[in-house]
Amino acid sequence: MSSGKHDRLVAVLRSYGSCVVAYSGGVDSVLLARVARDVLGDRTLAAIADSPSLPRRELAEALALAERFGIPVRVVRTREFNNPDYLANPQNRCYFCKHELFTELVPLARELGFAVIAYGENASDLGDHRPGAQAAAEFQVRAPLKEAGLTKADIRELSAQLGLPTADKPQMACLSSRIPYGEPVTPEKLRMIEAAEDTLRDLGFYDVRVRHHELKQGHLARIEVGPGELARFLTDGVNARVAEALKGVGYAHVTLDLLGYRRGSVNEPLPVPIAFREPAGRKA
Repeated sequence: MSSGKHDRLVAVLRSYGSCVVAYSGGVDSVLLARVARDVLGDRTLAAIADSPSLPRRELAEALALAERFGIPVRVVRTREFNNPDYLANPQNRCYFCKHELFTELVPLARELGFAVIAYGENASDLGDHRPGAQAAAEFQVRAPLKEAGLTKADIRELSAQLGLPTADKPQMACLSSRIPYGEPVTPEKLRMIEAAEDTLRDLGFYDVRVRHHELKQGHLARIEVGPGELARFLTDGVNARVAEALKGVGYAHVTLDLLGYRRGSVNEPLPVPIAFREPAGRKA
């Protein structure tokens, strides 16, 4: 990454005078919060939204990172789970989440005298399906990483240069993203997903998603791990240990997706179980 992009990011943040950073502990927001602290000192604050969609480990790690790098942080309790539009899980679910977050951050910034609210959208997000960007525009939230032209690769490279452990952190998304659009989001489903993914990470898997599907016979967990991790899943009895643990969480069915982890796969249609297919040639 050229130093020019870093310099542009510094200039953008300096132009704000002060800002609240929407912080999650992910690759983008950690870099943004760190550079904002370097540039603005005590005229910046990282604010992390806490709700059932945030894994407890992610919250703990985000707070630990903020403490380690001297980033002032505030935990903000958001209430998107009181919003039936969010719980219905439409394709623009992220809009309602970000709208709730910014609804909380605007009065916080005003109360503390911060001029700008910023979040971690970057130049690689252009053209992606990001309903949260609509909410950001409505609240005039700034995206300094995008304004400075930083791509995801740039962000990881700069994070490494600054010694941030998130430089090679896997891409994360909220727990609600594991549920197909149109299937309701509930705290109980998210607790199951979180426990299942914790099980896999405790076994050393790096890229992990547990996709939650509702079938007539109960809950189904469709596990995705990185393509390079598939072989290890099927050795030394790992698959049996995972299946047992996930059934203890409440899943009636536990499957491994042989294509491995990929973004958005939760919305790929599941095949119709053979038991529900009409026999060939049968007349209705």
